[in-house]
Amino acid sequence: MKKQLRNYIALNILAMTGTSCYVLADTFFISIAQGSNGITALNLVLPVYGLIYALGSMIGVGCATRYSLSKAGSGSGDKDFFSNSIWWTLLCSGIFVLIGIFFPGQLLALLGADGEIMAIGLPYIRIVLCFTPFFMLNYTFTSFARNDNGPKLAMLATLLSGIFNIVFDYIFMFPMQMGMVGAALATAFSPIISMGICMVHYLSKKNTVVWTKTRPSLKKLLSGCRLGVAAFVGELSSGITTLVFNYILLGLAGNVAVAAYGVIANIALVGTGLFNGIALGLQPVASLAHAQGDLGAEKAIYKSARTIGAGIAAGAVAAALVFGDEMISAFNRENSAALAEYAAVGLRIYFAGFLIAAVNIVKSGFYSAIGQAAESSVIALSRGVFTISIMAFLLSRLLGVTGVWLAFPASEGVTWLISVVFHRPTDKGPGPA
Repeated sequence: MKKQLRNYIALNILAMTGTSCYVLADTFFISIAQGSNGITALNLVLPVYGLIYALGSMIGVGCATRYSLSKAGSGSGDKDFFSNSIWWTLLCSGIFVLIGIFFPGQLLALLGADGEIMAIGLPYIRIVLCFTPFFMLNYTFTSFARNDNGPKLAMLATLLSGIFNIVFDYIFMFPMQMGMVGAALATAFSPIISMGICMVHYLSKKNTVVWTKTRPSLKKLLSGCRLGVAAFVGELSSGITTLVFNYILLGLAGNVAVAAYGVIANIALVGTGLFNGIALGLQPVASLAHAQGDLGAEKAIYKSARTIGAGIAAGAVAAALVFGDEMISAFNRENSAALAEYAAVGLRIYFAGFLIAAVNIVKSGFYSAIGQAAESSVIALSRGVFTISIMAFLLSRLLGVTGVWLAFPASEGVTWLISVVFHRPTDKGPGPA
């Protein structure tokens, strides 16, 4: 089981690394083509990405986890979860498409764009919103393939779609001179590539996931979403953090501080993606151990995943300390002294939070995998929504821009304390600490 766990985690880390790298590539190419204003526009749109990805992951990952638990228990699984996931994803994504068609400018203004940023960001956000069904459906396709003994193909789909995005980012933005529109189109087509690759599994003989002709079931949706809260908040947390930080930083120091945070946030997405990869990787193995009632295996799975997360976190912090200035300069194409100053301090403070975030993300994912939705939700909602927002507003009042950077490690520390308090040694189950 440990070998299987390492394989699943390695595959998901590789997949999430590919996803993170194409986000970095987006930021890098936009910084060359549009400068700091382009980064600011991208950073204002990131909360929209966060919400889209969060809803897609909650439905897709949650329903796939429920399917996996059902399959491990009965040997066949409830076959309606796949089609139900697709139906509800399409229904939810339709709202975003309507906003993209009729109200993209109003949404961008609500996110804090002024006239200069609006001109750059409007076509970008319109394309993103109109392609929402593909962004969200991709989670259902990859999650069910992963949980149906197809982790390698799911990893390959995510990785190759990321490579496609990077390559066509360059082609669309520079040889074809499409600017932000090209960046948006490259990102929009990438989930279609991923879904196409996943179809290889669904059309193969080893596939056990089938489409059933059933109406959308709210009961099954809620059943799946309860186990998808950790994935939901994992994706949404970066969007909420970005939204809150953008609002505060615009008031404290204007567009340049938002651009600095855009650099930090996009680099940090790589670290967060690695931890989410661990949480996704342990899910099928932990679900199987739980369905079989093997508490010893559950403990071993959690401890192994936590150790891997801690090692990655330590490496990320060391990289920020040693190579932080080089990372920032790669995205500071205008050589803005103010941007470099804000980002240099912020990157190092922000990355220190990974030492605790690794434990919190792995723990939340583990609880979700074994069906303990309440515990998973408390951790995920604390670190991704409530505590981070409170800390950002409080510490920014006390310490200005530095307080904004400190909000992330502070919120992770508070979340860890909460998770320790609500779990008692007498509780049933493996009891991660």
